[in-house]
Amino acid sequence: MDANDTIDALAALAQPTRLEAFRRLAAAEPGGIAAGDLARRLDVPQNTLSAHLAVLARAGLATSDRQGRSIIYRADLPALRKVLLFLLQDCCDGRPEICAPLIAELAPCCTTSE
Repeated sequence: MDANDTIDALAALAQPTRLEAFRRLAAAEPGGIAAGDLARRLDVPQNTLSAHLAVLARAGLATSDRQGRSIIYRADLPALRKVLLFLLQDCCDGRPEICAPLIAELAPCCTTSE
């Protein structure tokens, strides 16, 4: 991940419909969500959503897979991880105690239940 890739990803997310679409895709992991279902949930026309999903895909934040007549979209969480790591790689000038609250805030959403 470099600065240009990070800028592309952040630019893709810097639009309300795309941001909400990405959040819904992330919430639908690991199975993804059909484009038509996502359009209904976001209350946007399918052709409009298709354009937004294309922007997310070009930025590397979403993937698609045709399953029969449906296209299933998924958030590319490893790509999001790379964006976040790029943003935080020099965080806090090597002082982990400053970054600890940020990491603690992220941890609850990412834990697995046993």
